[in-house]
Amino acid sequence: MEAKTLGSATPRKPVLSVSARKIKDNAADWHNLILKWETLNDAGFATANNIANTKISLLSQDSMELESGSPACEGNAEQRPPGYSKELEVLCEELQATLDGLSKIQVKMEKLSSTTKGVCELENYHYGEDSQRPPLFHTWPTVHFCEASRRLADMYREELVLKRTVVAELAHSADRDLTLTYLSLWLHQPYVRSDSKLLLESMLLETGHRAL
Repeated sequence: MEAKTLGSATPRKPVLSVSARKIKDNAADWHNLILKWETLNDAGFATANNIANTKISLLSQDSMELESGSPACEGNAEQRPPGYSKELEVLCEELQATLDGLSKIQVKMEKLSSTTKGVCELENYHYGEDSQRPPLFHTWPTVHFCEASRRLADMYREELVLKRTVVAELAHSADRDLTLTYLSLWLHQPYVRSDSKLLLESMLLETGHRAL
């Protein structure tokens, strides 16, 4: 009976060991990707701020030209659409490049969530209906890692959709208040909620990346 018990438990050990290593690596990857996201977000805000300032300045200039009604100003208006400048175009290209970088990070985040879900599914297959599942690390059941990864992935997916809207609309807005609103949305990232930091730090603590 004892030999049978040992024999049935033996194949579980390498599976759980691989699972634990994958979960721990994923936690570190989440940390690194979020750091890269924040770095790009800060760079993007600096670019978006320049776009907003340039746009507001151009709108004010266009308004003055229309009020003056001078032939020289009318000639300039024919050469370019209202609120346009080469500088603004370059800034928009720079912000789009930043958005592309954020998109690549978000794709990697989705893969992390998918990988963690795969670990959970593997454990479910391995244990079946057995509720006595030892934690891979300290206290968290594996499903908690799956839920944390999914919630983080959802936040950054929604935030990326918002940022795409900001990039598409920021330089085309003819309203100063709306321009500043877009700028604020980029900076404050409303979809990356405050509990994202708690989720990340909890994963790092549970997997041993942070000291208990």
